[in-house]
Amino acid sequence: MIIGITGTLGAGKGTIVEHLVKTYGFLHFSARDFIAQEVLKRGLPVNRKTLTEVANDLRAQNSPSFVIESLYNEAIKTNQNVILESIRTVGEVEAMRKKTKNFTLLSIDADPKIRYQRILARNSPTDGVTWDQFLADEMRELRSTDPNKQNLFECNRLADYRFENNLTPEDLFSKVDKVIGKLLQA
Repeated sequence: MIIGITGTLGAGKGTIVEHLVKTYGFLHFSARDFIAQEVLKRGLPVNRKTLTEVANDLRAQNSPSFVIESLYNEAIKTNQNVILESIRTVGEVEAMRKKTKNFTLLSIDADPKIRYQRILARNSPTDGVTWDQFLADEMRELRSTDPNKQNLFECNRLADYRFENNLTPEDLFSKVDKVIGKLLQA
């Protein structure tokens, strides 16, 4: 089984990943880690701006699905259930659907104020932004007509399952467990 996760900043993608790894034994393949390695190879600082710019550049040089396909190529070698975090372009969704019938896309979102508080609390080096910058980053990533750039709105629309994560982690886990239960029985 191959699970892809898409979603807005601070919505809980990582929380779902941790749950799937811990509870179901999924292997995790991170687009952020993949892109961060390329950022470092280029001698750039790892921050939200460079991660986005380098990801867009990789896609423009190769294909709109390059990042996720690179992860997929590593994931299939494991012959285990995997999670690909984080799907950002329509091309990535389309490529995964062409490659395997075992692909399911999950989308997660939450109220923007809740998400902003979460990113402040996790205190990641790439999350130290003001509210205005948070909103500007989100607007840039939500929609684009360039197939090489993030289009979270369309990825969400293409998701097989959507989760709102405005409550507790336990509430989210309950929703995710119902979906995984269906998928494991299929």
